[in-house]
Amino acid sequence: MPTVLVMFHKPYGVLSQFTPDGSVNRTLADFDLPSRVYPLGRLDADSEGLLLLTDETGLNSRLLLPKHCHRRTYWAQVERIPSVEALGRLSGGLRIQGYFTLPANVSIPDPQPVLPPRDPPIRFRRSVSDCWIALELVEGKNRQVRRMTAAIGHPTLRLIRVRIGDFPLGDLPAGSWRQLTPAERSAVFASGSR
Repeated sequence: MPTVLVMFHKPYGVLSQFTPDGSVNRTLADFDLPSRVYPLGRLDADSEGLLLLTDETGLNSRLLLPKHCHRRTYWAQVERIPSVEALGRLSGGLRIQGYFTLPANVSIPDPQPVLPPRDPPIRFRRSVSDCWIALELVEGKNRQVRRMTAAIGHPTLRLIRVRIGDFPLGDLPAGSWRQLTPAERSAVFASGSR
């Protein structure tokens, strides 16, 4: 039987699991996904974006272990505009929660992403500016991006995973999913062993 690899645009307030955890958050069971799939990795309930699901065993470690060097790109909307020095700290690796993060590619996109508003909207303060930064990581520890931006004094207001490997989220609407083609599947795994 052919394996299934699905991309899902996980909305805010959705757990990366099929079973409820007693919170008010929705689960993947609310989105009519194919049977027997499980998520490859996780996104926190308050994070959005590209989540892959499959019924193929073994893909989780092949895609997510840092030794395989599969890149994941995130857009983080942060408070204030980080300095070149702050971005350098992010890219060089930081000590957070008792470990050092691996080096990352970090930049301020120009032009800045224009995205539909989140429901509920992010915290807005008229006196505090914000901007989007792009982070490309090969690891994904629990709440890592949020802890990294907080460590340099720029808390994350909104976080979206926009790419895994060479495969982008694109314009798939939040809450929607589709099965990947063989060519798209190759793009997901294209960044390994570089």
